[in-house]
Amino acid sequence: MKIGIVSFAHMHAHSYATCLLGMEDVELFGIADENEERGREASKKYHTRYFKNYQDLLAGDIDGVIICTENAMHMEVAVAAAEMKKHILCEKPLATNVEDAWKMVEAAKQHGVKLQTAFPVRYNAPIQRVKQMIHAGELGRIVAIRGTNRGQNPGGWFVDEEQSGGGAVLDHTVHVIDLMRWFLDSEVREVYAEIDTRFSDIPIDDCGLLTLEFENGVFASHDPSWSRCKTFPTWGDVTLEIIGTNGVTRVDAFAQNLMLYSDKNNKVSREFWGNDMDKGLIADFVRCIQEDLEPSISGYDGLKAMEVALAAYESAKLKEPVKL
Repeated sequence: MKIGIVSFAHMHAHSYATCLLGMEDVELFGIADENEERGREASKKYHTRYFKNYQDLLAGDIDGVIICTENAMHMEVAVAAAEMKKHILCEKPLATNVEDAWKMVEAAKQHGVKLQTAFPVRYNAPIQRVKQMIHAGELGRIVAIRGTNRGQNPGGWFVDEEQSGGGAVLDHTVHVIDLMRWFLDSEVREVYAEIDTRFSDIPIDDCGLLTLEFENGVFASHDPSWSRCKTFPTWGDVTLEIIGTNGVTRVDAFAQNLMLYSDKNNKVSREFWGNDMDKGLIADFVRCIQEDLEPSISGYDGLKAMEVALAAYESAKLKEPVKL
């Protein structure tokens, strides 16, 4: 199995490359990056070929490609990959607008390739346990969910709306909405949101509060932000509180950690010891190609999560709820 990576613009590319190198019968065939310095450095670090243009990588003898470009480039690269009959794992959010996301979904369908969205939190062990509890009926009928995804401001192209499509609300909403959809097997019917910039002097949103109603009647809230300071002991969180008629449970996807007080680094940090979510994501992508399975997290899943985040921006602008 030969997999390529397009761009190291997104920091997750480093984790994905490490995962590929650790898998048997899988080769990191090459890295394409228009930023030559970054691309050559990554290709040297991960012992693989460097391609200046992603088209040259796609023309190579590869089975699939992982897209880690700036968000605004996802559609262009994904459609090109589909046309070259390469399977696709695309970093979230799937695109920066619904039209582009549909182009990606339709291109994959038209050319018979798999399009998977990078939502690694689904492979987190505590999150999977909650999924099992809900579907086994342990919590009874789900009434409401409260979620958070609060992290650090990544800076760079993430705060350039033309390249990112949105700030913290887009970046940190899609993960949690995907989990809620997965837990409930239901779509969001209505969104109301308030969005602002409160934590950094940047030209894009860094916080928000969403309230949601699902088609099955469940109410939910979500707190997405870039509110963690640089000295905070971890980059952020993904938490969910699920309220059912038979019980309530709360999950913190990153609570499996040790608190490290380091004189060497002169800082306090939380060192995660739980299962590797990214490894689960990459292994599942490879397995779907090898066994010709439908993607566990499809392009459509990515589109629907992104659609909710974009509706939140519209709601904040209109100052009223938006129906999907």
